[in-house]
Amino acid sequence: MPFADLADPGRPGGDVRLFYTDDGTGDLPLLLVHGWGSDSQEWTWHLPDLATRYRVITVDLRGHGNSSVPPSGFHPRDMAGDLVRLLDHLDIPQVVAVGHSMGGQVVSILAVEHPDRVRALVCVDPGYGHSPEVAEDAPARVRALKADAGAALRIDKWCYTPVTPPMIKTWHARRLLAMPPHVLAEAFAGLFLGDGSIGVRPASDEYLVRRECPVLTFRFDPAEAAWEESLFKHPASTTVTWPGSGHRLHEERPREFLLVMNRWIKGVTQ
Repeated sequence: MPFADLADPGRPGGDVRLFYTDDGTGDLPLLLVHGWGSDSQEWTWHLPDLATRYRVITVDLRGHGNSSVPPSGFHPRDMAGDLVRLLDHLDIPQVVAVGHSMGGQVVSILAVEHPDRVRALVCVDPGYGHSPEVAEDAPARVRALKADAGAALRIDKWCYTPVTPPMIKTWHARRLLAMPPHVLAEAFAGLFLGDGSIGVRPASDEYLVRRECPVLTFRFDPAEAAWEESLFKHPASTTVTWPGSGHRLHEERPREFLLVMNRWIKGVTQ
């Protein structure tokens, strides 16, 4: 059954039931982590290919998709802790971790705090490295998310360009409308506000420079790509920039995404 009951007796609200899938075979497991307000179905475009090459674990983060909704614990650090416990549950010592948006922050935390569990990282327009102005606007957005079901849809508009397929917009809008408001609000706050948040600079710089493993980052903004390149430590780390794409570039351009990612993973793991 594709659910993992993960107990954390040392932390109130730590117990969680995560939905996951386990496809494919191989010595190199991939862990796919979705973004804010989404779920593991966003990897549906990629699973048929990836499962022919790797063992692929996809997961719904706490409060998202088919996973349980505890009363609290929606900071990216809490979600990274859940992933450690999921890997323990599955007896997987190490993965290539792939994360989109908030998932990119979550897997980066996993790589910094548990470096032995992450062989390489793929971050897809990740939720870090934003300007301080994002943190200034965040409190108002958090209040709106708690009070107004349409607030998440307004935030989501920035994810798209005029060439984004309408199906992708509709797909994500329906997921956002089904999300518990407190999950959206607390996860958004965890990305950008308070102690331990790494979504904005300079906190992003100070934290991400601690990543020791190879990192492949996809960006649509060349300036953000150049900024992140300055933080890489491993010589095999690199960025790929696709100007004109939207925030969900892996869904907009799945074949190109898979081609680039598979080649890079092969290069850094063989």
